[in-house]
Parts: sequence; C-alpha cells; structure tokens
Amino acid sequence: MTYRELSAQALAEQDYDGFLTELQTSLTNGKKDPNEVVRDTLFEIYYGAVQPDRERLSLAARTALHTFDPRNIATEPEYYTDIDQKRYAERKPMIWLWQMFDRSPLGQNALFGHRFRRMLAPLIFRSVGDDFKCWHFVEWSFGYNLSFGNNVVVHRHVLLDDRGGIEIGDNVSISDYANIYSHNHDVYDIHKIYTPQTRIGNGVRITYLATILAGTTVGDNALIGTGAVVTRDVEPNHIVVGIPGKTVKVKNAL
Repeated sequence: MTYRELSAQALAEQDYDGFLTELQTSLTNGKKDPNEVVRDTLFEIYYGAVQPDRERLSLAARTALHTFDPRNIATEPEYYTDIDQKRYAERKPMIWLWQMFDRSPLGQNALFGHRFRRMLAPLIFRSVGDDFKCWHFVEWSFGYNLSFGNNVVVHRHVLLDDRGGIEIGDNVSISDYANIYSHNHDVYDIHKIYTPQTRIGNGVRITYLATILAGTTVGDNALIGTGAVVTRDVEPNHIVVGIPGKTVKVKNAL
C-alpha cells in the first residue's frame, strides 16, 4: 500500500520548500556554527519571531531560551561511555533540531514533517536511501550507527537503539511503538555492555509494539507480529508472534 499524494496550498508549498532549502544551506555551508543555526531556528519555530533582547527577559524566560542551543543541553546517549564523542558532536545540532521540531506545533504537520526529517536524516544517520518517511517522536541512540535502505517507513514513537549498529534494508515498515535494540547488559554486571549489530532484511514488516533484541537478524520479507519479542534470528518469509517470538507461519516465497 502506497501513501496518497497530498499537498498544501501553493503559497504554503512555496514557503515550505524555501525554508527547507535555506535551512539545509545554513546547516551545511560552513558559514555559521550549526549550533547557532539550530538555536535561532528553534526560537523562530516556537515563537514566530527573531530573538528579543535577552536582558529584558525574566530569568525563567532566559533559561528556556538557553535550551534551544544544543550546546546547553545533554541527551541521554551522551552519558554512555561507548559514545564516539566527536561523531556525535557533529550530529548533535541536527538531532536536537529534529527532536524539538517534533515537539513543536509545526512538527505535527505531516505534509512538512516528512520533508523536514528527510532533509535532516543524511546529516545524522550513517546512510539513508530514497523515499525515507519518518513520523514524529522517533528516537535513536547515536545515529551514526544507523542505516536505512530505500522506501523505509518508520512510524510514531519507535526506538532505534543503534549503539552496536542497526542495518535496515529496503521496503521496510516499522510500526508505532516498536523497539529495535543493538545493545544488552551482562546478567551479572549491569555496567558491562555488549553491542552486537542487528540486521533487518528487505521487505520486513515490524508491527505494533514488537521488540527486536540485540544481535538478531530478521530475514527478508519476514513479519513480526504485534507485541512479539524477537530473541533469535528470524528466517526469511517467516511470520513470528509471541514472547519469545516463534514462527507460526511461513509466507509463500515471492
């Protein structure tokens, strides 16, 4: 099933395209620190105006303004000891812009949101294929260990924990509230972390609330049922349900 082609009014479409082109240029042309670009862009998205004279604002208002600047915030992955600080720092402005955009009124507009996230995705993730579609409130760990093939759709509130790396193939659909992990903890020592890579093959469907545990491979055209927990590799074309996930049917090979 493909999405319907939808569009806004002509003037809105013109402004959408102009804003994205201008923003992408500002983030990538090296003329201005991306942290400053993000800071100013977020203020304008949230308040519809350029930043006021800070000295005239209350301490509470100034404190809120500081959080638009990625240099003044900490994300959860920055606390992880296995982070590549340099690679993450290069992506952090775009990550913060994505997250704060999603929480803004503008971020609820799918007409613009898909394009906005598609513009940012190559600046954050290891690789992104054609026709990438991502809904709001998707989370990941580092970003630089996450790759998407062509025609991938990621729905709302999905967690993509790419600490050890996640490879997602072509024509993959990941439904709301699904979780894909690439790290786990030692059963005796919670501070000991393992980071095996997780692979999602071509044509895979991961449905609502399903969980894929670290180090597993989901074969091409497999389907992971609602609420299933995948603890071991899934063969191509297999339909897996339950906790732990077990095969209940094998689709006819295409």
